[in-house]
Parts: sequence; C-alpha cells; structure tokens
Amino acid sequence: MSTVYDYVVKNREGKDISLSEYQGKVLLIVNTATGCGFTPHYKPLEAMYKEMKDKGFEILDFPCNQFADQAPGDDDEIHAFCTMKFGTDFPRFAKVDVNGETASPLFAFLATEKPFEGFGKGVKNFFLNKFANLNNKKFGDKAYIKWNFTKFLVDREGKVIARFEPTVDMAEVKKAVAAAL
Repeated sequence: MSTVYDYVVKNREGKDISLSEYQGKVLLIVNTATGCGFTPHYKPLEAMYKEMKDKGFEILDFPCNQFADQAPGDDDEIHAFCTMKFGTDFPRFAKVDVNGETASPLFAFLATEKPFEGFGKGVKNFFLNKFANLNNKKFGDKAYIKWNFTKFLVDREGKVIARFEPTVDMAEVKKAVAAAL
C-alpha cells in the first residue's frame, strides 16, 4: 500500500525531495494560488503552522496555475509574494499541475485516496462548482482537484486521512489537524 512517503517532488530550486523526509509528521498538503479568492487562506494556514509545527506538523505548499491562471509567475515570484504578504514560513515547492496528463503523481495519489465529495451547500458553493466543472472539463477523468486551496491531511504514517475543499472553514481544518497530532 502506498503512502505519501513513496513520492518525490521538486523544491523551489528544482531539486528532488523525497517526502519520506517528513516521515513521522502530520502533513497538510495544499495546492495554492496567489491570485485566487481563497488566497487569504495563507493567513490562517501560517497561524496554524506557527502554533503546531513544534508538535510535528508541516504544511507543504504546491502552487498551481491550472485554475483560471491564478498562480502566475515563477516559483521565486510566488515565494516572494507569499512571504511578504502573508509571512509564510512553511515549505513551498515548485509549481505543479494537479490535473490532466501532466498532473503531479503526488496529487493524483492524494485525490485517489480521498476523492472530491462536493463543495458543500449554499449559493457561493453552487457557483464555484459550476465554474470548477467548466474549468476541469478539459481534464476529463484526470480532474483530480476541483480548485485552489484543496487541502489533504496526512497522518504520521503517511496515510491520507481527510480532504478539505477550499470552501471548508479553516477552523474545521485546524480542529482536524489538532486531532491528528
């Protein structure tokens, strides 16, 4: 059975990093964007990271530009934006695709382990679902992730235990992280 520790990703400098380096930690793996309506999630993510990193918690940030081109710029520009605007200190990796033929194997694995179950109820979620479906139509059965700031919670053994769509309240995400710790 696979775990996230079986995957190798690229850091911002293009160097291969085995996720086995994070073995024994609780992980929150997030696909992000700098120009999205959910970009303010960086603030509670950083607060959660500061509060819990000493307990064995890591946030792994993977910028992605597949949703309405909301992550323009190269890896250094994205990193500068996130550190200057939100003071983020958690690890940020090279920009990835999360859908389609060029999808990161890590994100294909995460989404297979915890498939999309919907954005929730309400008018905002209804419209996001319509927009996401139009955007992701081009990826067919490889539309693993529906929008920016999808979060996957991974336990200390490397197993995916939860998926949070960007519409989930960050307090709920924090509560799940605390329980996993």
